[in-house]
Amino acid sequence: MVAIVDDDELMRSALQGMLKSVGLPSQAFASAEEFLNSGQQQMTACLIADIRMPGMSGLELQAQLNAEHCRIPTIFITAHGDTKMRMQALRAGAVEFLAKPFDDEVLLDSVRAALEN
Repeated sequence: MVAIVDDDELMRSALQGMLKSVGLPSQAFASAEEFLNSGQQQMTACLIADIRMPGMSGLELQAQLNAEHCRIPTIFITAHGDTKMRMQALRAGAVEFLAKPFDDEVLLDSVRAALEN
């Protein structure tokens, strides 16, 4: 299952539709806290997360999962990324860091690569 964590409902919906169109099951969460409270971490094969969200950020979510030894391949999407943020995310184990707007095929290729690892 691919988990989508983004506070933007339109983005969650678009990502779910795109994943469904290629046969990938997904579940969407409006916040990092909602994802953590769902208990879905063990069933998550890939995580697509926004960086900037109310409450816990995508980077804080990644740090929390790493602290719990829950290594989920993570793809970050953000409209507010910079080189420092990108390097921090990748150093902490992210598989990709995409700036919005991004090409759907690039995201799908990243998800497929994450699922193969």
